[in-house]
Amino acid sequence: MTKLPIVSEIDLNGKVVLMRVDHNVVKKGKIKDPFRLERSKKTISYVLENNGFPVLMSHFGRPRNKKTHEITIDGEENCGPVIEYIQQEWGYDVKYAEVDTENALNTGLKDITKAKGAIEEMKQGKADIVYLPNTRWFEGEENKGDVRKDFAKQLAFLADVFVYDAFGSWQPHASTFDVANHLKSYAGFLVEEEIKKLAEVTNPKKPFLAAIAGEKIDTKIGPILALHKKADYLIVGGIPGNALLCAKYGVSINEVSSEEVEIAKKIIEKDEAQNKILFLSYIIESEVKGEMKEGKFREIDVDSLEPGQKLNYVYDISEKSFDKDVKKVLQEAKTIFVNAVMGYDKAGYTEGTKALFDGISTNEKAKVFFGGGDTLKALKKLTPELYEKALNDPRYFLFTGGGTILKAIEEGGPYELPTIKVLLENQG
Repeated sequence: MTKLPIVSEIDLNGKVVLMRVDHNVVKKGKIKDPFRLERSKKTISYVLENNGFPVLMSHFGRPRNKKTHEITIDGEENCGPVIEYIQQEWGYDVKYAEVDTENALNTGLKDITKAKGAIEEMKQGKADIVYLPNTRWFEGEENKGDVRKDFAKQLAFLADVFVYDAFGSWQPHASTFDVANHLKSYAGFLVEEEIKKLAEVTNPKKPFLAAIAGEKIDTKIGPILALHKKADYLIVGGIPGNALLCAKYGVSINEVSSEEVEIAKKIIEKDEAQNKILFLSYIIESEVKGEMKEGKFREIDVDSLEPGQKLNYVYDISEKSFDKDVKKVLQEAKTIFVNAVMGYDKAGYTEGTKALFDGISTNEKAKVFFGGGDTLKALKKLTPELYEKALNDPRYFLFTGGGTILKAIEEGGPYELPTIKVLLENQG
């Protein structure tokens, strides 16, 4: 069995510990939900309790323009609110590592080595924790070539040990992957726990129900097919769900491309002999794009659809879809995995998501796993009692990284993720 190196296995006394965390919870200068912060506390506290010097780093927002590749340095997309939270809620003194942002190029910052000064002050007792600036402000974080290699070496220059505790950030960037090639590297307790819980999803107790949704089907086809192979039942929502409707009933839906329908047809063909996909009976169609306008949306019985029929915007699933048969599946499942917001919730279409969550809440025996920022946000907003239960009941688990879980399922397990493989290769 693969043995993951854990931070508890090393003598931390006097060592500077560079920690990659996932604190990307800041929007417009405010923390919307401290869930991921709290999940990282155990590892941070452990380093402090064992006389280590924690240096935290995380990305915040998307400061890089995908088209121009220019990076915007915006103070609202940084760690300030997180530092304030740690100081007020945890009681630790946190020092922000100042770097030169005044002379930043439009390609991003190049040098983080100035942070060494703040780290030396921490070692002198002037702070408990040092927090680095937004990793995505730096040109080398998501770039390629020498600039990325240089940034990884700069990060390694700051510390003695690297700890990866950002399971939601699986992409191999300089701060999650490359730096591990220059330092002895370990997983934090958050990563350790999420990998253990993931094993219960990849080797589930049967019957296994999975619910998945998203804004595109091309990015979800791998996880959908992987879940289809493992699950006894599969609920698909969002654009992937709409594409499956088009493929099955021969209809067209606004914002579902012909390419997406062709992808969906492959899934339908695979499902024909197994009938694992639960096609929900009632959808909600809107005449208006991007909003819920009174008198401009209606419920449609899926069985009434005819080949060649053109639909407007299908933005939700009706709660009527969760009828006796679907409720039976929800209640009899022994493992449930949810990475799904069923409707276009930004426009107020929340009926299908709430019905799904309410149905899950009636199952008193299943192990239930929720993953993904949008899913957790919807869970907290639409069914706050279930959210609180999920935080405290061991039958439930909230993954910090929904995309990471889907990637791991698609790859056949967490040990195929690049950020995990590099830890195995560079453990102390």
